Amino acid sequence: MVMKSVLLLIVVIGGTLYLIRQCRKPHSLLGRFFLWEMGQRHMDLTGWGLSHVAIKSNFRILDVGCGGGRTVARLATMAATGSVSGLDYSRASVAASLRTNRDAVADGRVAIYHGSVSSLPFPDRHFDLVTAVETHFYWPNLTADLREIRRVLKPDGKVLIIAEVYKRSRFDPTNLVMKILSASYLSEDEHREALASAGYDDIEVLTDRRKGWLCAIGVKQSGSGAVEVGPRADPPASD
Repeated sequence: MVMKSVLLLIVVIGGTLYLIRQCRKPHSLLGRFFLWEMGQRHMDLTGWGLSHVAIKSNFRILDVGCGGGRTVARLATMAATGSVSGLDYSRASVAASLRTNRDAVADGRVAIYHGSVSSLPFPDRHFDLVTAVETHFYWPNLTADLREIRRVLKPDGKVLIIAEVYKRSRFDPTNLVMKILSASYLSEDEHREALASAGYDDIEVLTDRRKGWLCAIGVKQSGSGAVEVGPRADPPASD
């Protein structure tokens, strides 16, 4: 009886850890399901977040943590005469995003890359807008990674972080879930502080308290005098 209980506990813990890994870095058939489900669930959230920035048709945009590629497709429609790049550190996500955007990739309007937010394969001052939908929770070092995004933004370019949860109090029960996921879980003020520490100006943090959504925006001021690393080489070919 004791042995059966121990085995059941091991199975439950192992299954939970496997699901957690799928959330962080989707792979395999189950990972494909997670990508599809997240894409469906985040459509309204993404639209709400994007409504807070003006996107011109000729913009050059990067979507960090592009997942299944639905946000990339949406952005490509909005920046019809510009270009959109998607980047993800999960090869399953890269493959899914390529499938979702196959026509736009073939037309040269979309490119998908395998890589990390901590070391973006793009030159300085390259993008008008960088978006991150439901992904900044898992970045290795949020402030340093926001600085890396700032490097690839043009002067007056913006970073847009969109999240369906944010910390509302010390006793928020979601805290425990995020700890299990080894994910950053920040309040409105902590999002402001992270953007300010990374060198952004004109910071806005907008929320929909009824739904629990958050949108954080930071601007790379022109002529701010901040030191950048680079320039880097042109982006590699898509995966």
